[in-house]
Amino acid sequence: MIHIDPERCKRDLICVMECPARILEQKTKEAPPVLVRDGEALCIRCGHCVAVCPHEAFSHRDIPGDQLEPVRPELQISFDQTAQFLKSRRSIRSYKNQPVEREKILDILNVARFAPSGHNNQPVSWLVIYNTDELRRLTSMVIDWMRQMQQENPAMAAQWHFDRILAGYEIGMDGICRHAPHLLIAHADKADPTAPDACVIAASAAELSAFAMGLGVCWAGFFRTAALFWPPLSQALALPSGHLPYAALMIGYPRFVYHRIPPRKQLSITWRT
Repeated sequence: MIHIDPERCKRDLICVMECPARILEQKTKEAPPVLVRDGEALCIRCGHCVAVCPHEAFSHRDIPGDQLEPVRPELQISFDQTAQFLKSRRSIRSYKNQPVEREKILDILNVARFAPSGHNNQPVSWLVIYNTDELRRLTSMVIDWMRQMQQENPAMAAQWHFDRILAGYEIGMDGICRHAPHLLIAHADKADPTAPDACVIAASAAELSAFAMGLGVCWAGFFRTAALFWPPLSQALALPSGHLPYAALMIGYPRFVYHRIPPRKQLSITWRT
């Protein structure tokens, strides 16, 4: 499964120390590291070993070296740039009547593929509701769910102000998907214990990538909840058998530009020393 070029390998043990599964060992100082017993079965195919070697001595059968993009130092951003980028991100609820190019959505989701997942399972799949009319039809199902909840769970409906959302919907206001042109749904097999976190992390990566592209995103919490509990909507989504929607993002071109960063709660932190 692995090959280490003995001429290039410097026996610095970086690959050994960075392997998450701890399946590499160096038996003698003169020889490159090798796999431990059952190492191939334990390998999670994360690519750390190939990516971390500064000498390009490491090869992995399932991670061809020519598929690894080089890290470009000139594209690295400073902490100040990172801080402003993250703090200036806003949840966008007003969108232009303009579709997002499919290529941009593909670029965003291709970046989200690199988000971390437990045991490198990479369980996330995406459903893109690209057709705006279809999104409006699905949104109406969320409204049906809210009306049902007013009858079955009035306390919850009152807590989340379903009455205001429903009243607004009657006069053309969309409090569910905010008239966004598209919706991105991250879904995965419910049998995979890593799925919920992986979908949320991937959706976060997609959101930030969209912001960097000049697009607006907002988490569609009502849509996602209805998709979990309202059979007509879950059936209309037609996700693969056993899959659940763990995150939903409305996406489009924002109508307005934000010029300042609003404050947030003070940091709540406990140090244990």
